[in-house]
Amino acid sequence: MAVGRSPHEAILARLSMGKKHSPKFLAIVNAARNDILECEPSEFRGMIEDDESLVVIDVRERHEYEAGHLVDSIHIGKGVLERDIEKHEIGEGQRMVLYCGGGFRSAIAAKSLKQMGYSNVYSLWGGWRGILAEGLETE
Repeated sequence: MAVGRSPHEAILARLSMGKKHSPKFLAIVNAARNDILECEPSEFRGMIEDDESLVVIDVRERHEYEAGHLVDSIHIGKGVLERDIEKHEIGEGQRMVLYCGGGFRSAIAAKSLKQMGYSNVYSLWGGWRGILAEGLETE
């Protein structure tokens, strides 16, 4: 980790290495991250293993989901999340974790669900890459 850099900033730098995100997109992501709940992959593992109810939503594109996803996750793409979330029996207080490839799109999606009245929504920081690194069950 670089001097003066928070752990989140170090992870952000590593995740961004593979893709060059535009400054305006990163500004939207950072604003969302300041307004939502987030969890790290190790914390997510604990959420999966505890006795509380949990809904996991993969907000990536269909082709990404079909290439591999967390076992028992639901696919609702970020582009249709607001439209389709109510087609599922998910209460506004239901604990949910959203994930994408790295935690960027899921942060924006979590903020949108929060604005819709969902109060217990987390974005998985590290996303799909974090799921794989943590060794969680995928298919």
